[in-house]
Amino acid sequence: MKFAFSTLGVPGLPIADVVRLAVDHGYQGVELRAHPEEPVHPGLSASERAAVVEEFEKGGVRILTVAGYVRAAAEGDDTPVLEELAGLVDLAHDLGAENVRVFPGGGGLPPAEADANAARRLAAAAPHATDRNVRILLETHDSHRSGADVARIVGTVGHVQIGALWDIMHTWLADETPAASHAVLAPYLGYVQVKDIASPEDTEPLPLGAGVLPLAACLATLDPDSWVCWEYEKRWHPAAPPLPDLLTAGRKHLLSLGATPER
Repeated sequence: MKFAFSTLGVPGLPIADVVRLAVDHGYQGVELRAHPEEPVHPGLSASERAAVVEEFEKGGVRILTVAGYVRAAAEGDDTPVLEELAGLVDLAHDLGAENVRVFPGGGGLPPAEADANAARRLAAAAPHATDRNVRILLETHDSHRSGADVARIVGTVGHVQIGALWDIMHTWLADETPAASHAVLAPYLGYVQVKDIASPEDTEPLPLGAGVLPLAACLATLDPDSWVCWEYEKRWHPAAPPLPDLLTAGRKHLLSLGATPER
């Protein structure tokens, strides 16, 4: 398997330092949080984008995903959602990233309306994603926590450039077993985000293996060439221990659970 970590765990860290962390701790890729408070976001100029690419190429590290905050299922007009999504797809293309992450964000909408919003917008975005050779991944999150929820939307779209991102915490909080999640997500799966927490009531990030999430059962469902990304949510939990101190042990823990390292 190929390992990545999310820059959500190292908020605001300069790109050169992000690459150095990946190299030093044996991670082949990075999921880049795309937000104006971060070094990478859609407002970057062409030269700034080229500089990011250069840093990653020097380290031999992949940019796995541009993790945006588009809410595909949210109420409101389609136009601003599609414009924001197009900007993220362009950014991912310019950086050489494989994927763009989007959230459902259906809020309190009736499920059928939220599903229709997301499917319509993702279908509309698919041709541009195809042109840019970028895959848009809908994450199991917020209004659509379960694999079944996300698979319902992605399956409706039925386009190869529209896939799923499996966040193990959210499917677990939805009372869905890893086997059940994988069964419905497998035809669309981009990769898996792993993490660990103490309980449904206490979701502050823990070192991998120190909590209750079924990491071993999740990894057991995956193909040997899968990407596994550690999303350590330090940005939302500033009192959590620093991620850099945990990266090597986290990778070793995933390997101890049966994850096959990339050859």
